Amino acid sequence: MPELVHYSVADAVATITLDSQHNRNALSRQLVSELFAGLEAAAADPEVKVVLVTSAGRVFCSGADLSEASSEGMDEGTRRIVALQRLIVSMDKPVVTRLGGAVRAGGIGIVAASDVVVAAEDATFALTEVKLGLAAAIISLTVHARMHPRAAALTTLGGEVFTGAEAAAYGLVTKAVAADDLDAEVARVCASLATGAAQGLRESKRILNRDLLARIDAHGDEMAELSSRLFASDEAREAMATFLSRKK
Repeated sequence: MPELVHYSVADAVATITLDSQHNRNALSRQLVSELFAGLEAAAADPEVKVVLVTSAGRVFCSGADLSEASSEGMDEGTRRIVALQRLIVSMDKPVVTRLGGAVRAGGIGIVAASDVVVAAEDATFALTEVKLGLAAAIISLTVHARMHPRAAALTTLGGEVFTGAEAAAYGLVTKAVAADDLDAEVARVCASLATGAAQGLRESKRILNRDLLARIDAHGDEMAELSSRLFASDEAREAMATFLSRKK
């Protein structure tokens, strides 16, 4: 299989690029495995101070791979996505996420787990699980910890599309900028973070994410089990089949 996640290092920044454009960077087993590998490589490299997660194409991530979910279930997949969020939250180096386009459902868990998120003002977000008989269960561990409670209720229950500018107002992303300014602002943020001493970055991140990490450890298994059960339900299976047939 072609590589779905690219990894490079320059100027103390490890850049991890999602590049599975045939399925809009869906969280397939292969993409998640390669993303884990990239994050672990960055964590182990003493030359890396900052990790940047970005995407090729206009879509950052479309969420779970529904083709895999509908045919093979999500028992293992839900646990892996919990573990992915935990890795981003717990690793010693700040993780910056760049959002130039659409992000949906499970992909928003990566966004919420990240330490700093810069989005284009016209990027779009949606917690679409509710439309498929599912719930934003495993990503609630990070998403609901970041978003203001009223915004979390509106977006989780409604599944409605909202913009990068709204995501910043809701607390989901750090900053929204004009699309033409996105790359320059991401570069500025990464360069600024890279001036920190490794120990200072590590200990500061541990303090900042202590409560979030405890939340994941306390509720991760419960949310993974709930999500797996919902994916396996007749209602969700029918909704996913309808969605996939409409895409075809």
